[in-house]
Amino acid sequence: MSRIKEFNLPDLGEGLTEGEILAWLVKVGDVIELNQPIVEVETAKAAVEIPAKWAGQVRAIFHPEGSTIEVGTPIISIDTDPGAGPIEESTTGTPAADLPTPSAASLAAVEVAPAEGAVEPGLIGGPAPGGRTAVLVGYGPRTTAAKRRPRKGGVPAQASAPAAPVVRAPAVPVAPPTPVAPVAAPSDGNGRAGGPVLAKPPVRKLAKDLGVDLGTLTGSGPLGSITREDVQRAAAAPAAAEPLTTAAPTATAASFGADREQRIPVKGVRRLTAENVSRSAFTAPHVTEFLTVDVTRAMKALDRLRGRREWRDVRVSPLLLVAKAVLLAVKRHPMVNSTWAGDEIVVKNYVNLGIAAATERGLIVPNIKDAGRLSLRELADAMTDLVQTAKTGKTSPADMSGGTLTITNVGVFGVDTGTPILPPGESAILAFGAVREMPWVHKGKVKPRQVTTLGLSFDHRIIDGELGSKFLRDIGDFLSDPEAALLAWT
Repeated sequence: MSRIKEFNLPDLGEGLTEGEILAWLVKVGDVIELNQPIVEVETAKAAVEIPAKWAGQVRAIFHPEGSTIEVGTPIISIDTDPGAGPIEESTTGTPAADLPTPSAASLAAVEVAPAEGAVEPGLIGGPAPGGRTAVLVGYGPRTTAAKRRPRKGGVPAQASAPAAPVVRAPAVPVAPPTPVAPVAAPSDGNGRAGGPVLAKPPVRKLAKDLGVDLGTLTGSGPLGSITREDVQRAAAAPAAAEPLTTAAPTATAASFGADREQRIPVKGVRRLTAENVSRSAFTAPHVTEFLTVDVTRAMKALDRLRGRREWRDVRVSPLLLVAKAVLLAVKRHPMVNSTWAGDEIVVKNYVNLGIAAATERGLIVPNIKDAGRLSLRELADAMTDLVQTAKTGKTSPADMSGGTLTITNVGVFGVDTGTPILPPGESAILAFGAVREMPWVHKGKVKPRQVTTLGLSFDHRIIDGELGSKFLRDIGDFLSDPEAALLAWT
């Protein structure tokens, strides 16, 4: 059993197939303990720290920070017995102690290559170190040099440098081949043979980013291929080197280029969000309704709640009352808390209440499990923990799965409301807008009141206009007078 263990990127659940290495928490040579965090990985749902599967000494780190790795790929190797002494490495990179001992039969199958007609070292079938050539059943040493298949449309084979001649004694005289005259490739007008430009994909991308035309360059690489240095040299050349026949670009055109653009890779949380909203937007028929509500009494109720002794250390915000209003409205209209399953509608008798949270890595929607069973104080504590965990980027995939109903608080950005897109598998999402002081007719007179606008999007396959309107109306009634609604509904 090898003492060197390779640790693969584990399956983090929820159907995730890859992760990006954000930061290594250890380095080569470190002595680590069992379950010690060794690497921080960002999946499509969250950033998580992965613990070590074995204790020992870090021997190698296979991928740098910023790499995107598939699940099951080795990311680090650990020497589980570093005190046992050094490990002799074989030519294959496997510890010599772990290599099988060759049998007498296998050694007998190795013959020494004869001196006459020997193949030159470096050719296929040439002598290996020690002057031996393996001869196995069905195989034998080749006496020809490896040749690269000519590139389609590329430089003719005659243009490449011939290999060093190998002197052999042929058994039968062979007539010398008839010389073939090289065919001149058509010129592209720049003194260079026409045809496809030889350049690797990274070099082509660099040329595109720097605005360099590969067709105008003469390559200094193998077979005349263009290298990164050729592209960088052309990009650094003064504009005066351009042909006089080329019209000078206008000032407006010259001001737009790759140097004034930013390219952001779509990965991790942002990629998953894009996939989810696209699938939801083109799968569930969305309907959005709006309701403007006078929440002056709700704001006064929050002030009284903050003043109570047992609530002084609790984070109390208008979102708390909105969440409570949604939970109570679901009890009156349970069909809103359901999922479309093709041939049936699955109505949930529990509410995993999602709260959309904007983070540095993108939008995530963690949820409070079985929120309908929580008291108002428990709900406040759960929402505080959810928000703080999301801000630190430590929300686990389990906390973002299984949501049944979502609230998005766009009011914290000063926005009145919106038309939110349903999270996949949910039938309703509520947008809570900013609370503003506005002129409002109250008891027959126009007075300044605290007002907000709610936006409810729902899946019209499950929720028709009547049900959606009643659900939104009940949420508005609770926020208009939460104390009276609590007495009447509970």
